[in-house]
Amino acid sequence: MSNFSEIDLEILKKYNQPGPRYTSYPTAPLFSTDFTAADFTQEIISTNAGDESASDISLYFHFPFCESLCYFCGCNMMVSRDRKLINEYNERLKKEIDALVPLISKNRKVSQMHWGGGTPSYLTPDEIRDVGEYIKSKFDFAEDIEASVEIDPRGLTFEHIKAFRDVGFNRTSLGVQDFNPQVQETINRIQPEDITRQTIEWARELGFKSINLDLIYGLPYQTLESFRQTVETVIDISPDRIAVFNYAHVPWLKKHQNIFKVETMPSPDDRLVILKQTIEQLVGSGYEYIGLDHFAKPTDELAIAQKNNTLYRNFQGYSTRAGTDVYAFGVSAISQFQDVYAQNLKNIKDYYERVETGKAATNVGYRMTFDDHVRKETIMQLMCHLQIDKRSIETRFGIDFETYFAADLPKLDPFIADELLENNSERIFIKGAGKLIIRNVAMCFDAHLAEMTKVNKPVFSKTV
Repeated sequence: MSNFSEIDLEILKKYNQPGPRYTSYPTAPLFSTDFTAADFTQEIISTNAGDESASDISLYFHFPFCESLCYFCGCNMMVSRDRKLINEYNERLKKEIDALVPLISKNRKVSQMHWGGGTPSYLTPDEIRDVGEYIKSKFDFAEDIEASVEIDPRGLTFEHIKAFRDVGFNRTSLGVQDFNPQVQETINRIQPEDITRQTIEWARELGFKSINLDLIYGLPYQTLESFRQTVETVIDISPDRIAVFNYAHVPWLKKHQNIFKVETMPSPDDRLVILKQTIEQLVGSGYEYIGLDHFAKPTDELAIAQKNNTLYRNFQGYSTRAGTDVYAFGVSAISQFQDVYAQNLKNIKDYYERVETGKAATNVGYRMTFDDHVRKETIMQLMCHLQIDKRSIETRFGIDFETYFAADLPKLDPFIADELLENNSERIFIKGAGKLIIRNVAMCFDAHLAEMTKVNKPVFSKTV
């Protein structure tokens, strides 16, 4: 992205509007209680018969507990220092596994696993081993499994990292957000640089293959200079991947975010300048801009997958393992199959009650239509490969691209006029700084967007 320095920030301001992140299509606001636990159970049964019974699967486990609340947080989490409560949750997680495992073909290997939260590393080393070994006893892990865990360096010991490694994890992601002390104090996340470096040193010593650091721009008291220093420090630490998220200020969804005073936060214009500077720093230091908010070293599997057109996107973000059914466990966790999405109950009490019955913990879900599949493939090509191959869409779905999207293609005209995109007879592809607004381009193909934005309250965060 060498020409990013030439970007007109006025263009980014023009497109900085609320929009989905497209970790799925259709997006989560469309999930409904019309899709039941019985529907999900039947889908598991039907997708574990015939040819699909030998395909690889992915696993996701949600651990909601944290020791304290980070005020920027938008995750489904709860603060608790009650180890009994945490152990109770782990036991319910095992019961949910027990309910679903008999329905899954024994021929299916797990090629990908992710633990998220909350804070998975808030488990003790013994708890990590207990849950991890239980999962391994119930599923058949592929030898080349990609197993990733989210880690909080605060309160972490070498034994925590070793326990994760012992149960099969080989990748990790650490939240940093910002190294500036004033920012850390304001967001209630005091995390000195030295403990972050120590955690990464331990992970490398134990053989973790890929390490990701998360940053957030748009937080209170961040300035262009202060965030430049944070990014410089991250570059010196040299993680394999870096995610730079735009802080999603959604106080209508997360009441604790009201603690931030608007006057302490960077203005929308300042955010764009910070983003521009950050991309220049990272790309100038050898990281490749994957898309959206992700960067990776050229040698990392993420960058290689994008070059090979095998990059994929799901609820855990960008992935190198395309097409696997995702079985998700724990409160609020979202399973993702070829034709359906199923999200678990969000309230921990309701989740416990359902799991005790031995039924799936599904709360809401969605069954995809033919049109959803066509548009999902179109949007995912754009999000992952920064282009849409018209012929491949036509071949896969038996349609004429121009005819099928006749009502949508004129929506691309502003992007073409601003030289952010090109549309020719074979493909639609992103140009230059258009990488920064791929969410906006994807929105042109979203048939449900108008329906979702009719509601009075905001649904999505800003795109840039």
